[in-house]
Amino acid sequence: MSTVLALAEKFVAAIEAGDIEAVKACYASDAQIWHNFDDINQSVTDNLKVLRWMSGVLSERRYDISRRVEIPGGYLQQHVLHGKLKSGAPFSMPACLVVQVADGRITRLEEYLDVGQAAALRA
Repeated sequence: MSTVLALAEKFVAAIEAGDIEAVKACYASDAQIWHNFDDINQSVTDNLKVLRWMSGVLSERRYDISRRVEIPGGYLQQHVLHGKLKSGAPFSMPACLVVQVADGRITRLEEYLDVGQAAALRA
């Protein structure tokens, strides 16, 4: 397995485990995280706040990776995030990541998802 795809595995495993420090270790300190629904570049600090919040509202997080391929400078990943909401209801949300990697760390992550499906996390 390439170092880029090993980083992708480590990143997903850290999110599934709710290990925010391990997620942080996957990012370059100046990484930018962008989402299609707001067109804003988010800092690592802000992204970690969101992931910490998500860990609190979505238990049993599990990624079903449908495709992960190395591309020049990074990787592409299509997945479905599954979990259980605080209400006990199941949650599923397909998404796509385009990730740039340098020196073994994520420098830019672009996440494409349906904000309507993500709204269930806020309910």
